[in-house]
Amino acid sequence: MLTSNRHPTLAMRARRWLRRALPVLLLCGATAHAAPVPATLEADFAAGLKDEGLAGAVWSEVLPDGKVRTGAAGLRDVAAKASMQADTRVQVGSVAKVMLALGVLRLISEDRLTLDTPVQQVLPELALRNPWLASDPVRIRHLLAHTAGLDNVRLWQAFSGKPQPDTPLAEAFDGSGLLRVRTRPGTRYAYSNMGYGVLGMVIERVTGQPYERYLDAQLLQPLGMADSTFGFVTQMSTQTGAQRDARLAMGHVEHGVAQAAVPQYLRPAGQFTTTAADMARLAQFLLGDGKLKGAQFIDLALMGALSEPAGTDAAQAGLETGHGLALAVRDRHNVVGACHPGTTAGFRAMLCIYPEQGSAFFVAFNTDGEGADYERFNRLLLRDLDVPLRAPAPRGTPAPTVENWQGVYVPSPSAMASMAWVDAVFGFTRLKWDGESLFLIPFQGEPKELEPVGGFLFRASDRSTPSHVLMQEEGRHVLSDGLRSYERASMLRMLVLWGSLALGVAGLLYVLLVGVYRAARRSLGRADHLFAPVLSLLGLLLPLPFLYFQSFLRLGDVTIASVLLALATGALPLAMAFGLARCWRSRGTAAEYGTLAKWDWVALLAALQLLLVLAWWGLLPLRLWHL
Repeated sequence: MLTSNRHPTLAMRARRWLRRALPVLLLCGATAHAAPVPATLEADFAAGLKDEGLAGAVWSEVLPDGKVRTGAAGLRDVAAKASMQADTRVQVGSVAKVMLALGVLRLISEDRLTLDTPVQQVLPELALRNPWLASDPVRIRHLLAHTAGLDNVRLWQAFSGKPQPDTPLAEAFDGSGLLRVRTRPGTRYAYSNMGYGVLGMVIERVTGQPYERYLDAQLLQPLGMADSTFGFVTQMSTQTGAQRDARLAMGHVEHGVAQAAVPQYLRPAGQFTTTAADMARLAQFLLGDGKLKGAQFIDLALMGALSEPAGTDAAQAGLETGHGLALAVRDRHNVVGACHPGTTAGFRAMLCIYPEQGSAFFVAFNTDGEGADYERFNRLLLRDLDVPLRAPAPRGTPAPTVENWQGVYVPSPSAMASMAWVDAVFGFTRLKWDGESLFLIPFQGEPKELEPVGGFLFRASDRSTPSHVLMQEEGRHVLSDGLRSYERASMLRMLVLWGSLALGVAGLLYVLLVGVYRAARRSLGRADHLFAPVLSLLGLLLPLPFLYFQSFLRLGDVTIASVLLALATGALPLAMAFGLARCWRSRGTAAEYGTLAKWDWVALLAALQLLLVLAWWGLLPLRLWHL
């Protein structure tokens, strides 16, 4: 494990934060002065929404002089042709984590918790599987900074029609192995919605009331965010306990399809309804010193740690980018700030603050579109705020052993534990050193050139500060950008994985094409080696129409589509094994099919090995729901 004395103490960070925040201290707790939005920004937003196929947007800007600008463009509801207004309420997805983190920091400031409180001290019944428990328990700071090593989310936790607005938070963890710690707590960043679900439970245990009620009264009310709530709010609902709000913009997905809000299992990680003006008030507080009306609301040292990574191996190795207690350092367009994005059904959002300039912006869209360029609007807001550009870090002398880090790297930990095989096979990147620059060559995506800035630190061409660091941990070579870590994999292991995939796909294609060919010639009898395997492959088509007509929000439920998918994928290895068994029994009469019978053997064996590998990695049978 790496050690370093580079990391500042909380007090040092607090003093640095205070110096940055001096221009905006008077803003905290004060009523924002509204200013008109420049017509060019509204026009640019309107044009951008049209180009990107988005319904509408609301935004707010905090200016260094204390003024706040809010604006809106596009449609609040596409079907009703209702225009988006500056005071329209929106949902912000994971931006809710910033507010939830502030709620936890408020409890710490009141001495009801500490950053180093072990989670299982507060929730002893929680089934945390931590191999490092004796030396490194999961602490509150780890959950806040996404360094607990927990998995992100399971499909049924994110997409299900079962949860109600008041479903107990513990039901999100009703299953063995869900809270397995995959890396030593505190060492690596791994984004975790589950972790923030646990934080919601911590708040409830400490305060003795639902976290929504506590935070609405003890956080939002003091901040003056009267138009915001952690409670469940929807556009149309017949569910018990749901708040229906006509001011809430309708969410939309691809092609403008409307999507009303639904309850979530992990609601502390992404359930929050607000307005652009309220988010400006939040931004003003984040830019300040933690005081409200002259009294310390959140400890100054905690404010200084909101966006500064602490304790991770990457931070100790000198990388300043990463996630703090509530926000992540964001280096884009030669501008460095502290930001948090958010996505939920039908909505996208972004909150960014720039302490050195005393400015901030918030923007939310009521469309969750996969192909849209949301970064385009961030650039517009940065332009409008006139945030000064930062000069890129100068080129430095790389460590002489950099070439030893060349090789193939895989995500570690993977974004989702259930998708570890997919990440290893398709999410790998190659690291190449040409003597002057380091090149990241991902399997999916554009190559990236990294310029050395000294030692093992490197800077991407679109960043102004060091963006990557090379490390050696317990004999393993690691590449990190502060928010993602990759470990070098042995070439033998990767060749085995790639070879298994190539052989398996070739075998499955052979079985399908040759089987269909024989069926077309009416020679595919029940006694044929490929009869059962071909049927099992064609069986994969059965769930498709049900999946197409089923709401994506029910992917994690037991439905006709999910049951058929589990049965079809579970039958695949059994059918291949059955075909191989028939090949073995009929080996004495193989002349009936000539040399093709030998290829049947090879194809079935190749397909079966891949299916067994997928089963070993937990991908077969493909069961989307939770038992």
